[in-house]
Amino acid sequence: MTVILFIVILAALVFVHELGHFVMAKIFGIRVDEFALGFPPKIIGFKKGETEYNLNLIPLGGYVKIFGEDVTDETTSGPDSKRSFINAAKWKQIVVLLAGILMNIIFAWILISISFNFGMLTSIENQYASNAKNVSVMVLSVLKDSPSEIAGLKEGDTILEIDSGKTKIISPSTTDIQNIISESNQSINIEYQRANATGTVNIVATNGIVAGKKAIGISMGLVGIVKYGFFQSFVEGAKLTAIEVSSIAQGIYGFIVGAFKGQSGLLSQITGPVGIEGMVGQASSMGISYLLGFIALISINLAMLNLVPFPALDGGRILFVLIETVIRKRIKPAIANWANTIGFVLLIALMLFVTYKDILRLIK
Repeated sequence: MTVILFIVILAALVFVHELGHFVMAKIFGIRVDEFALGFPPKIIGFKKGETEYNLNLIPLGGYVKIFGEDVTDETTSGPDSKRSFINAAKWKQIVVLLAGILMNIIFAWILISISFNFGMLTSIENQYASNAKNVSVMVLSVLKDSPSEIAGLKEGDTILEIDSGKTKIISPSTTDIQNIISESNQSINIEYQRANATGTVNIVATNGIVAGKKAIGISMGLVGIVKYGFFQSFVEGAKLTAIEVSSIAQGIYGFIVGAFKGQSGLLSQITGPVGIEGMVGQASSMGISYLLGFIALISINLAMLNLVPFPALDGGRILFVLIETVIRKRIKPAIANWANTIGFVLLIALMLFVTYKDILRLIK
């Protein structure tokens, strides 16, 4: 079931992205030859006007085939070259390329707004505290091979109660939990909620995880349900979308800078389709509003990644258009086509490698 949900989510994100390119190309009178979800072989399709609409077998993406994206004699000087992407005004080319990125951000804004209207489970550490209900402490991450992982605590668990034998606190704060852990001399019982079920684990805090005090190997955060009325949801959704766009853009920038500096361990920070599928399952177990927020984050990540000026990505194509604008002549077709082909091959290779790492993490 999780796999099906993941495929549906991926299809929706790709559809929204490609729809942006498609709509703007149509508005500018640029010919669109194909709109496809998935990669060939084709399952089913139909043709309306000049555009063929296809649903393909491999559900790992999709594409819009815009006449003139690939530079050939036909697209530059053929019978229909006036409707070619490559012959459109430079600003129109940039708008078409940016449209997919913008659509993913708009889609994220809509999802976040709907989630706020339903009641979003979100962090209230820095904001939303005055509007939050059902406030609790959530496990944000679990350190590998730590006492908490060995005991069975997982990311997303809500801590309902903590008992050190001497002190027992129901609905503890993060400070309560930290104090009990650091002062404990014996095992600690933690009652938690995971989805709609509750459980209890017995954990012994140890030294060496955090300098100078005992720890059990988790990071925690204060979360709550934040709900707004319909119109206010879209206002707050826009604010949170802007914050996430900025945060994710900074994260990607830091990753790229780190890669150029040769920092090790960067690939471990990347999650591929297999890893995301597992995260989708976990998010769905936490309710529809949390799942919508999670999909919104994926959509923003997709937008920001596509903005990176790397060949085969929208950002790389935009970079080529800007270079052509500056030098006032067209980049040689062979150079542009080879750059995009090499970029695509490198991206596929990276995706396969990350998928392999995700599978290794699952079977360990």
